[in-house]
Amino acid sequence: MKMIIALIKPFKLDDVKESLFEIGCQGLTVSEVRGVGRQKGHTELYRGAEYTVDFLPKIRIEIAVSDAQLERALEVIQSAAQTGAIGDGKIFVTPLEHCIRIRTGETNEQAL
Repeated sequence: MKMIIALIKPFKLDDVKESLFEIGCQGLTVSEVRGVGRQKGHTELYRGAEYTVDFLPKIRIEIAVSDAQLERALEVIQSAAQTGAIGDGKIFVTPLEHCIRIRTGETNEQAL
């Protein structure tokens, strides 16, 4: 089992979610986050004063997948989230040691 953490542009969330559900991924967790990377933020003008917005809004998606689903899930996340512009985001994959479905007590891949 693996845990996929994807940081994407907010307007791409629906595309990524629909793509993941189409390949059989059953659940995901979404958080609104802010971050800075190569994009380095931008400058805005507010009431005549200029200020720098360093941390840009992103969406963090966390999804647990079986080893068999991993490559396909990575492909659909990347293709659905890609705009070709700087700031498209990142995908991280980490091992998932153990999973328990609280309601039924199922463990590991049966709990996904």
